[in-house]
Amino acid sequence: MTQTEIKSAGLELRWNARLRGILAVLCVVLFLDGLDISMVGVALPSIGTALHMSTTSLQWIVNGYVLGYGGLLLLGGRTADLLGRRKVFLVALGVFTVASLLGGLVDDGGLLIATRFVKGLAAAFTAPAALSILTTTFPEGRARNRALSIFSVFGASGYSSGLIIGGLLTSLGWRWNFLVPVPIALTALIAGSLLIAKDGRAHHGGHDLGGAVTLVAGTLLAVYAVVAAPDRGWLDPLTVSLFVIAAALLAGFAAVESGVRQPLVRLGILRSGTLVRANLSLVAMLGSYFSFQFMMTLYLQDDLRWTPLRVAFALLPVGLIVALSAPLTGRLITAFGTTPMIVLALASYTAGYVWVLTGGDRPAYASHLLPSMILLGFGFGFGYSAVIAQATEGIASHEQGLASGLVQSSGQVGAALVLAVVTGLIATAGSTFTQFHPGVNLVAGVAAAGLLLNVPALFRRRPARRH
Repeated sequence: MTQTEIKSAGLELRWNARLRGILAVLCVVLFLDGLDISMVGVALPSIGTALHMSTTSLQWIVNGYVLGYGGLLLLGGRTADLLGRRKVFLVALGVFTVASLLGGLVDDGGLLIATRFVKGLAAAFTAPAALSILTTTFPEGRARNRALSIFSVFGASGYSSGLIIGGLLTSLGWRWNFLVPVPIALTALIAGSLLIAKDGRAHHGGHDLGGAVTLVAGTLLAVYAVVAAPDRGWLDPLTVSLFVIAAALLAGFAAVESGVRQPLVRLGILRSGTLVRANLSLVAMLGSYFSFQFMMTLYLQDDLRWTPLRVAFALLPVGLIVALSAPLTGRLITAFGTTPMIVLALASYTAGYVWVLTGGDRPAYASHLLPSMILLGFGFGFGYSAVIAQATEGIASHEQGLASGLVQSSGQVGAALVLAVVTGLIATAGSTFTQFHPGVNLVAGVAAAGLLLNVPALFRRRPARRH
């Protein structure tokens, strides 16, 4: 019986060993994506010393990954729809594995940055392909909600545990941060090739070369302008020029897509208010959380003089709460729907940021930072899975990759934009924790805006279920 027949008959999907294996492979790959971002950040001082890299150059070890990842996510999701999810997932995972190995072997800073860009590019294809494999393997409803809740745990766990693992590996040598993921990725590659079903007939969209060129060039330039703006300045002529050119390219992309017979990206998908709301909600969640964690890392290390490992343990409650809440999250989404869960999550985010501000110029960890971490953990745990479920529900199977890539691209690019603005705010402020007040105020406002966006949807009448 196919998944469509299972769903229409109202039957529950039975999770056999193969389904569990597929979910495990997808979760491991997402775990590696999150791990790679946070783990390398801890090793930057050691890398700078070993490869004689300046602070300006070091930031591109992180930003190079963000540039490739955020700039190509949308194309990666659509490519999975057109060429086959399994094929795109496995090829991109293979590239990710090779780039990880090379990153641990190079002795030149420029080559290391290049491997980071390639890894980000590969992740831009594995992440949406993995999510679309999940959403097409597990039918909409209880089975998908449960799978998404488990999936989100591995993403949060990878990011949070990367701080600790990175600190431990850096003590052995910075190269281990790049080499350790290699055997894990290789194992996932072999298991995925054995477990994931072969692609059916691909939905070829023709040769929309104009759409592909304008989309890639426009998104890469936009992301590059965002991540480079804090150093160059938002009003720097080059920064302004990059934004203008990126906007022109993306406008050209929209014009090309509306005029071709078989567009690379069907723009009509954006008519879904639910999909747009889910994208904006993820911007609010990831943009505020990543920026807040960045500020807390600086505060704990620079002002309180904590070691990187101690800071990692201080931020760990978020990942632990997400992991512990996973079994409950899927059931809550099934019982109450996605919108109430997103509202609850963004309310928890907003309360967490506001609570830190009540600590004044020197908030203590036990009384202010830890309660905020707990609130953020529940917000992430309940909200992320709900946003992904909302972004993909009701979307046709052949466009699941597009919807997945769109929501993840919105989250990553939005997070980079909020972080860039926050970096500019805190760089011109005062000393001690007062320096971070403008940034915390901004992330609280971003979370509150996401909350207000979703509240009206709570009072809209739900359409009757069709059987």
